[in-house]
Amino acid sequence: MSEIQIRNLSKSFGDVQVIHDVSLTIAEQEFCIFVGPSGCGKSTLLRLIAGLEDATSGRIMIGGRDVTNLEPYDRQLAMVFQSYALYPHMNVRDNIAFALRTAKMPEERIAEKIADAARILQLGDYLDRKPSALSGGQRQRVAIGRAIVREPLAFLFDEPLSNLDAALRGETRVEIAALHRSLNATTIYVTHDQIEAMTLADRIVVLKDGRIMQTGLPTELYNHPANVFVAQFLGSPKMNIMQADLTGTGIKLPGHKEIPMPQMANPQAIQLGIRPECMSLVEPEMGQLSGRVTLNEFHGGSRTVIVDIGLNTAVALQIPASQSPQLGESIGLVCNHDDFHIFHANGERL
Repeated sequence: MSEIQIRNLSKSFGDVQVIHDVSLTIAEQEFCIFVGPSGCGKSTLLRLIAGLEDATSGRIMIGGRDVTNLEPYDRQLAMVFQSYALYPHMNVRDNIAFALRTAKMPEERIAEKIADAARILQLGDYLDRKPSALSGGQRQRVAIGRAIVREPLAFLFDEPLSNLDAALRGETRVEIAALHRSLNATTIYVTHDQIEAMTLADRIVVLKDGRIMQTGLPTELYNHPANVFVAQFLGSPKMNIMQADLTGTGIKLPGHKEIPMPQMANPQAIQLGIRPECMSLVEPEMGQLSGRVTLNEFHGGSRTVIVDIGLNTAVALQIPASQSPQLGESIGLVCNHDDFHIFHANGERL
């Protein structure tokens, strides 16, 4: 069993509390990603699970065993760091074998484990090279190989792709996804990159200021965000959020005509969210909103267009590359009511 349970976990550094009463269960064989902006507590939470930080309060259970006060090695976890943490004077073979030799495993068994890891990670041609002779992606694979041979209860990844360029990050992301499918191991992965989170995770945990904002499937968080923070954190370009009012007969944005729709709640101030890919271009007089184009970025198969709709409010839309409104052009914008996200004035979903 490799289920990980976090119960009412808190962590303070002096007078500063960085993790606030977090409770969470990571199922066996699940690929769970902690995501959030810098300083949200995601790496601290991972280090608490690993035993690299001591919890101020709360409990950590792994496979039904309370490991809260155990040393890192006794938790039977393997952690892969952003910095690779390879020994520069050792070749790949010795780097992978280091923890096994420290545990005095027989050399014959060590050789078998190295061969298996090299096959899984396609490192067979690099076993005799030093880390300095490897690319960033190859070094990260060595670090993962060192974790695999320990046969841990779970893998912990702390922003493992942050040091790679964009192309290599994409390739390595595919390799990590394939690795998880082949090993079926419980995995916790920390990143600030929402694309990594959306493409890799079975489940995403969004953190802010040491608190869980929402947890769920990537599609669930993207389509039904619990609050404005989650709505804008997931998605690129981020969700448009506009100040508006429920009128009883529709939604009214200052300076624009009312958008008729069935009454959803009592008249009140709201925040209206619309994702950029859900908006379409029309003639100005036909739009639910209208404004002037201030930016038109070409992205190959699509364009990102920024439209000033007045009152110091700009909205982004993603449209096919074949559509190319001119800078300064007046345009209208429409969106299906089903794609509206309506939040209370305080930011929580209505």
